[in-house]
Amino acid sequence: MRGQGDMRGERDVRGEQDVRGQQRLAERFEEHRGQLKAVAYRVLGSLAEAEDAVQEAWLRLDRSEADGIDNLGAWLTTVTGRICLDLLRSRTARREEPMTEGFDSFVPDPVLRALPRADPEAEALHTDSVGIALLVVLERLEPAERLAFVLHDMFAVPFDDIAAVVERSPAATRQLASRARRRVRDATPAAEPDLGRQRRVVEAFLAASRAGDFEALVSVLHPDVVLRADAGALARGVAASKVVRGARTVATGAFHFRHLAPLARVVLVNDAVGTVAVSDGRPVSVTYVTVADGLITGLYILSDPERLAGLDVSALES
Repeated sequence: MRGQGDMRGERDVRGEQDVRGQQRLAERFEEHRGQLKAVAYRVLGSLAEAEDAVQEAWLRLDRSEADGIDNLGAWLTTVTGRICLDLLRSRTARREEPMTEGFDSFVPDPVLRALPRADPEAEALHTDSVGIALLVVLERLEPAERLAFVLHDMFAVPFDDIAAVVERSPAATRQLASRARRRVRDATPAAEPDLGRQRRVVEAFLAASRAGDFEALVSVLHPDVVLRADAGALARGVAASKVVRGARTVATGAFHFRHLAPLARVVLVNDAVGTVAVSDGRPVSVTYVTVADGLITGLYILSDPERLAGLDVSALES
């Protein structure tokens, strides 16, 4: 007959095994965290929501029978996709008019990095890069379209796996991605891929802003340039958050931000050269720029204090 000490010892061993199993599961999850965050950021366009989605994926994994999961990476990707889809649908349900003019001025959360001093072309091939302009286009897609496009076209998830998430047949899911692909292709602006040429145009724009030279500012803008200024959810739909078009109109709008020009530095904003204005160590404005044929075709300005406060600027330190 076993004594209480023996039973206690067995419980202790099982407890240690459980702890080691939990630690190993957490380690395996961390191996996929970067990929999951990349998926969530592209689907949601929000760094904070992407972090929340990844954390929820971990909680679901922790509650699951992980030993029965054959391909953990695929399982986590589809679970994260399902969480993101729920968030997108909830977001859409809160909008009475999803594409009001105010919402059209939405600028997704940017990822900031220091501009490389050497080999900028290699930096342009950074695998985690995704353009703000593309994220703006993705924001206009229906939730299921956006998820299908991101998972399949950006992360090569099979349509059979995506179909289970969006609750459509594989054929219908393929159509979702195809429709999204056409809309992305038609709406995404052409852009100069060379970071060096981008930088020269952005620096000319900054120089004109700092000098208060309106005509010089107009000269670096495409005649059909579009400016989107996002000052925050409470300000959308008023003058502080808007979409304006045309070189002279955009130049006039950009003058509203010229007081920030002395604070601005040239950085990488996602996949392109842009600027961040920093005051007392905190970002107060981020501008993403699209350049084509030596002219600025798009300006995406984020000045929402709440969202700017959450940006990581540590990568900008020399």
